Amino acid sequence: MSIGGHSLFECVPNFSEGRRPEILDALRKAAEVPEVAILGMEGDPDHNRAVMTLVGPAEPLSEAVFRAMRIAVESIDLNQHRGTHPRIGAADVIPFVPWRNATMDEAVGLAHALGRRVGDELGLPVFFYGYAALSPARINLFEVRRGEFEGLAMRMSREAPDFGPTAPHPTAGAAAIGARNVLIAFNVYLHTQNLTVARRVARAVRGTSGGLVGVKALAMDTKSRGWVQVSMNLIDYRTTSLPQALEMVRREAARYGVAVAETEVVGLMPYVALEDAVRYYLQMPGFERRRVLETAMGDADHHSNGHAGGWDDGI
Repeated sequence: MSIGGHSLFECVPNFSEGRRPEILDALRKAAEVPEVAILGMEGDPDHNRAVMTLVGPAEPLSEAVFRAMRIAVESIDLNQHRGTHPRIGAADVIPFVPWRNATMDEAVGLAHALGRRVGDELGLPVFFYGYAALSPARINLFEVRRGEFEGLAMRMSREAPDFGPTAPHPTAGAAAIGARNVLIAFNVYLHTQNLTVARRVARAVRGTSGGLVGVKALAMDTKSRGWVQVSMNLIDYRTTSLPQALEMVRREAARYGVAVAETEVVGLMPYVALEDAVRYYLQMPGFERRRVLETAMGDADHHSNGHAGGWDDGI
C-alpha cells in the first residue's frame, strides 16, 4: 500500500472466532480492498476471538471493514460460540483510530457512517462507544458489553441501540463501533491454572480498582496453554509503559507464589513501546532509536512497507 499524503486511519476489528481457520481466511480475504493494508490477523482458540489490523484512507478502509463484518455475520453463530473473552457480537468490536494526517473527529465520523450502513444492510444493532459514544454511559466498552450476547435480548428490551434493529440479530448479536486512540493489547501468562490468582492480580493492576493509570485488565482461563492469563489493554501507554504493567503483574502474582510464564502483544504496538522496554530493562535511559542498525542505515524495507511514518510518529 502506498501511503502517500492521504489521511490514514487504523481499524482493529475483533471477531468472535478463533478456532476455524477457514473462517479466519475468509475474513481476511474479504478485507482485501485496494489502498488498504492488512497488517496482521491473529486468532486465539481459548478466547475464541480474532483481531485484524487494517490501515488505509477513510472510504476504502470502511469498505474493507464492512466486507469482513458481512462474512462474520454470515459465518459465526453466537448461539454455538464458547470462549473466555466477553462479546456481544460476531463482529464484536470495531474501533477506528486516527493514524496520520487524521483527526479524532474524522474517526468518529467513520464510526458513525459505518454503524448506519451496518444497521441498514446487515441488520445488526449498533452501539457506539469511546469517542464515538452518543451517551456518557457508553463511553466505556466494558459497559457496552455488559451481559454479553446471552443477556443482549433482555438488555435491549429496555435499552435501545444507537442505530439498527431494536432486537439482537439472532446469530450475530450486535456490534460495538467506536473511535479511540492507539492502545496496546498486552497479555501476561501466569505459571498456574488457578484462575482466582489471575483475578486477584487483574484487580490489583486494573486502573479502576486503584491500580495503574490507563490499564484495563481481565483474568482469562487459557486452557490450551495450561496457564491462566491476565489480559490487559494499556490505553495510556505513555503514562503506564509495558515494563511498568508487567512488573506490577509480576509483583502481585509473586504474593501468591506464582511466576510469570511468558507475555504476548495482540495486534500491533507503537515503536515507542519497544524503546520503553529497552530503557527499562537494559537500564539505558538515554537509548535512542538511531542506535538500532537498521534505523541508522535507513533500511529500505522498513521504509517501503508503510510502517515507518506511523512508528516514527509514535502513532
